[in-house]
Amino acid sequence: MSTPNPRQLAFQGLKAVHRGAYADVALSRVMPKTIPDADRRLLTELLYGSVRRQRTLDALIDQFAKQPAHQQPPDLRTLLHLGLYQLRYLDHIPDAAAIFTTVELAKRNQLSGLSGFVNGLLRQHARAAVNDNDPLELPSDPIQRLGILYSYPDWIVQVWHDQLGLEETEQLCDYCNQPPHIDLRINPLKTDREIVRSQLAAAGITTSLLPHLPQALRIEGKSGPIPQLPGFQEGLWTVQEASAQLVGHLLNPQPGTIALDVCAAPGGKTTHMAELMQNQGEIWACDRTPSRLRKLKQNLQRLDINTVKIWTGDSRQLSDHIPLAAYVLVDAPCSGLGTLHRHADARWRQTPDNIKELSTLQLELLRNSARWIKPGGQILYSTCTLHPQENETVIDQFLAQMPYWQVKWLTTDLLLSTDQKTTSLKIWPHQQHMDGFFMTILQHAES
Repeated sequence: MSTPNPRQLAFQGLKAVHRGAYADVALSRVMPKTIPDADRRLLTELLYGSVRRQRTLDALIDQFAKQPAHQQPPDLRTLLHLGLYQLRYLDHIPDAAAIFTTVELAKRNQLSGLSGFVNGLLRQHARAAVNDNDPLELPSDPIQRLGILYSYPDWIVQVWHDQLGLEETEQLCDYCNQPPHIDLRINPLKTDREIVRSQLAAAGITTSLLPHLPQALRIEGKSGPIPQLPGFQEGLWTVQEASAQLVGHLLNPQPGTIALDVCAAPGGKTTHMAELMQNQGEIWACDRTPSRLRKLKQNLQRLDINTVKIWTGDSRQLSDHIPLAAYVLVDAPCSGLGTLHRHADARWRQTPDNIKELSTLQLELLRNSARWIKPGGQILYSTCTLHPQENETVIDQFLAQMPYWQVKWLTTDLLLSTDQKTTSLKIWPHQQHMDGFFMTILQHAES
């Protein structure tokens, strides 16, 4: 039985992505059940990297070919992406190997007649890149330059530039092209952080502590399959990124109270709320997607949490039998512009029109959730995007339409080493080394 060829598998996966499949779904479909770790890593890197760097790779094709990338036969364009990605971004693969294997792929996939063209274009790039020269030609316009160099649509670069300026926007573009880290959240109902850290260390997994997040551990280096790590099956911890953990600590639901999570699936923040409430009280987890709620049920069982009630449906039309809550979390569906390093194809799927639709949905969810607050209660609105239209603008529109509501002043010293007061918390990934998030708390003005 021959070993699966990771480059051929990456080619098949990329073809599916270019036909509309999500990158993670395409990868899972082509990933063999048994494959050497080195091949698994190469396959993952080639598929995700080629998707992430698509605009840069197309720009190189535009430079070195007579026809621009979008006019090339789809399979040829995909092959060139694979070859150019290895030449440009994978230092551990010799140029000769990257070129040879890509030419062989062409021959194997009914493109033998174009193998000479593939060979010639890749060799052109290799020759131009001698002595660390960057063969990529860039425009003078600063937004377009960053968009081509770091492979983003211009409109995303512009949104960040309007908030950060050019220098920090480039830092953010670079950060969101790096491999994502893995953070764990320790389950205090079952264990403590030092016990878990020792168990992982015994298995050869190095972790670091994250300031101001008492349940968090960050895995340093490679981890292997998460479900096989010590403590996972026993429910001693779950995977949750640091910024997402901040949401729960900022809301800070108290034991014995009622809480409501209106966009709960797949349940990371719901289960965190239950842990902070010491598994005492009542949490209503609402979502309209049954398949994602099944994931929540699995996590509740694994973590031994029994205070969560599940309601399936559109959270803009919550059932009247759901009780009023002291704490409401609206972790709204969003464009995910703060987590682009985790989702290779997200930058190509979102559009300015999508943002408008999402902001309308977000405001509707927030307005309806205000009906489920007990006197003295509070709503935490959060997103994992960095687009003001989904964040600050939504809050401004809510306050304009709901005159008896106000934002709560937040003191962020316990969260981000600053004692300033603010009405919202925005996490910039390149500054905090965490996912991009926006959070604010709303209270009824008469509370």
